[in-house]
Amino acid sequence: MVNKRVVVTGGAGFIGSHLADELVKQGYRVVILDDLSTGKMENIAGLLQKGNVEFVQGSITGFTLLQKLCQGAQYIFHQAALASVPRSLENPSNTNEVNITGTLNILIAARDNNVKKVIYASSSSVYGDTPTLPKNEQMTPQPQSPYAVTKLTGEHYCRVFQEIYGLNTACLRYFNVYGPKQDPGSEYSAVIPRFIRQVISNEPPVIFGDGEQTRDFTFIKDVVQANILAAETSASGVYNIGRGERITVNELAERIITVAGKDMEALHKGSRSGDVRHSLADISAAKSFGYKPEYGIEAGLKETFNWFSNE
Repeated sequence: MVNKRVVVTGGAGFIGSHLADELVKQGYRVVILDDLSTGKMENIAGLLQKGNVEFVQGSITGFTLLQKLCQGAQYIFHQAALASVPRSLENPSNTNEVNITGTLNILIAARDNNVKKVIYASSSSVYGDTPTLPKNEQMTPQPQSPYAVTKLTGEHYCRVFQEIYGLNTACLRYFNVYGPKQDPGSEYSAVIPRFIRQVISNEPPVIFGDGEQTRDFTFIKDVVQANILAAETSASGVYNIGRGERITVNELAERIITVAGKDMEALHKGSRSGDVRHSLADISAAKSFGYKPEYGIEAGLKETFNWFSNE
């Protein structure tokens, strides 16, 4: 019988919980590791009732624990991270410890336990604010925040472990992932859940800067698809995972207001340091292993808004 045991780090988080859910549907036995610093038990409460799922509360900085959890694992989906540019500017040391040391721990544990492949969650932030669009994987990264530096470092570690130790790795550079279960409550929260929560509360969505910055927003179900395809195919190296389209933050706010059926205008505040101006993914490399984003911004926003409305 083919080994179907997998580990999802950060599995109680936004992306990790969606990924764990789909893996269970596809017949995998899933071990979720999360320290619950940003992940939430409510994200996986329903999943834990289904069987074939084990939850372990712990950190990727705990090497002994990782060695134990990786025993007998076929794949590791490494989603755990302190995933915030502003947070990394405030506390670069903590971001470094979790994102770099934690990733190194994962790779060593995977190597030692003969894991078939590690799928690493990277970020489009590694590109920095280079004017060239769309961003492709051959461009020289120019990270502009400690967070982006940690993500790029993780990619290098993945490449080195593949070249030296023969550990298969695939690094997925996410472009502005959004969808149900994304946390709108933190000051570091992503723009879409924050806008939705504000509009539902009859408050104007707050835009930092002039709002003409552009983003390639990627629906969570497409990101989950990319992770599983990257594991199950021969995908290796670095891949952009986006929609391949971009809109301005101003237009995003307008669309959310329209979906909500509200009559209001966005409120502008000062820009935030570390934010890139424009972002757009060239996803042709990811298409080579079967990635095909299925959700446009309209469909994704409606599904996300409906989830928050019924929360």
